[in-house]
Amino acid sequence: MGNYQALHTRSIQDPDGFWREQASLIDWQTPFEQVLDYSRPPFARWFVGGRTNLCHNAVDRHLADLGDSPALIYLSSETGQEKIYTFRQLYREVNRMAGILKGLGVGRGDRVLIYMPMIAEAAFAMLACARIGAIHSVVFGGFASVSLATRIDDAKPKLIISADAGSRAGKAVPYKHLLDEAIRLSTAPPGKVLLVDRGLAEMSRVAGRDLDYAQLRAAHMNDECPCEWLESSDPSYILYTSGTTGKPKGVQRDTGGYAVALASSMKLIYCGNKGETYFATSDIGWVVGHSYIIYGPLIAGMATVMYEGTPIRPDGGVWWSIVEKYRVTTMFSAPTAIRVLKKQDPAFLRKYDLSSLRLLFLAGEPLDEPTARWISEGLGKPVVDNYWQTETGWPILAIQRGVEALPGKFGSPGVPVYGYDVRLFDALSGEEVGADQKGVVAINGPLPPGCMTTVWGDDQRFVSTYWKSIPGRQAYSTFDWGIRDKDGYYFILGRTDDVINVAGHRLGTREIEESISSHPNIAEVAVVGVADNLKGQVAMAFAIVKDTSLIETLEKRLAHEADVMKVVDNQLGAVARPARVHFVTALPKTRSGKLLRRSIRALCEGQDPGDLTTIEDPSALEQIVAAVRG
Repeated sequence: MGNYQALHTRSIQDPDGFWREQASLIDWQTPFEQVLDYSRPPFARWFVGGRTNLCHNAVDRHLADLGDSPALIYLSSETGQEKIYTFRQLYREVNRMAGILKGLGVGRGDRVLIYMPMIAEAAFAMLACARIGAIHSVVFGGFASVSLATRIDDAKPKLIISADAGSRAGKAVPYKHLLDEAIRLSTAPPGKVLLVDRGLAEMSRVAGRDLDYAQLRAAHMNDECPCEWLESSDPSYILYTSGTTGKPKGVQRDTGGYAVALASSMKLIYCGNKGETYFATSDIGWVVGHSYIIYGPLIAGMATVMYEGTPIRPDGGVWWSIVEKYRVTTMFSAPTAIRVLKKQDPAFLRKYDLSSLRLLFLAGEPLDEPTARWISEGLGKPVVDNYWQTETGWPILAIQRGVEALPGKFGSPGVPVYGYDVRLFDALSGEEVGADQKGVVAINGPLPPGCMTTVWGDDQRFVSTYWKSIPGRQAYSTFDWGIRDKDGYYFILGRTDDVINVAGHRLGTREIEESISSHPNIAEVAVVGVADNLKGQVAMAFAIVKDTSLIETLEKRLAHEADVMKVVDNQLGAVARPARVHFVTALPKTRSGKLLRRSIRALCEGQDPGDLTTIEDPSALEQIVAAVRG
């Protein structure tokens, strides 16, 4: 264990020396000539002149000592399939997929769009692209056609890889009709579509365009495709993230910087060791799936679990059964998923042998104290919050237990990660704020290795979106409010656009949510700011209760609402009291578990709720409408 403060200071003051050491964690085919080129801020180039390959570092370099050890553990509680691929078997499958891609004319710099469920072939596809120097763009499986078409038009892929269907809660989710419609809508359709047929749904084929994966795999069984050695700054992938305005932004990631950042984070943040097993419960359509299902664990020489299914099917113990069976050492999930498990029988936490599990990491949204405490006490293991974004690709804030196991603080994702010069700025003046003062969480350039290098095809948008919002400064804005306490721990208070102005008072909806959540009968809550003629805006809350008997009549509902409001009064003052607390049985969320606050706000104001292609349960929106109408 080292000293966190010393390491962080060195990473900021001596980035050359610090990152040169971290770069030794991966293989380089050609050594780099320069650690950092920041001659054109805010554009940073890391490990200039060095040539490497993500697939080599994730697969090939482990063959000598881990060839027969598990690399990819594919599990589907939806279909009952379970298959373990050793590093050698994974190498073979990736080479077959690479052979297919090359046979279809895909080469270095070409884009391949991957629109797939959580199946092993999706991992083969990502790694095969990395192997031959193609740029993959993974789109979450089941995204609606219009959303998919915008991504096709932006990336202009030579090939799309897809499947007949995903599966969720025991039902097939067909993909092919969505894909066909997206291609029809697109102005830059691909020449070829490669299809994995799982036998879950009917799939029509377009002659001359649609190709069968199983058939082509059989023709490429013995292919050997050497790695394409890429310059460190060459793009590895594009991952689209929705913006508040305009078309989705294609986050462009480099190759060498990303490999180094992941290798280093696996060691210093996630404490993963070669030969162990890592289980991230995300999806490859999101950034966690890229960094910590596919690339990070494999680069570290760990087995990675790729799981298709929900946390409660067949029952609330399915994740813990996986931990037991495969001796999972490190697990990574999201607070929403834990809140789902919280509603299940607590006996599931004691049913399985979890002795292999050392750490549970949670990220994706703020972790509330009751949830953190429940899972930490239930598992008897440390729960480590961490905060980052699609744009950064790896954590910004975390307790870096591989450096120093600092104590955690409930509600805080921790302290700045090495390489990140994190600051808090006043949104209006651009001045830095002190301890316990609210400001915009920002990062002074250069962004460390592994972060986005630009917006795909639009350098100007990269600069104008991320680097120009703080007055008088060129600093990267996370667009999140935060507070830093006297010990240097950060607390995230929600998006800067989730701040509401009630009669001249600026209030973070996150603060009000935290307050309402502390009521013993509130399981989950969403607070949004809604336009009000008198006050400018008012807070509107939608809450799920634990005990529904307390709201079974109108009289009881009103009494309970008053009781919840009293908690906010006591904790934050009357100014923060919501105008209404509506009780619902479900909150509208994306399939990755994020609350659709903007859609809730729009419905409250009688406006269009916007793009709902990623919504998990459409009936949740109907409840919002019904509640608002009274």
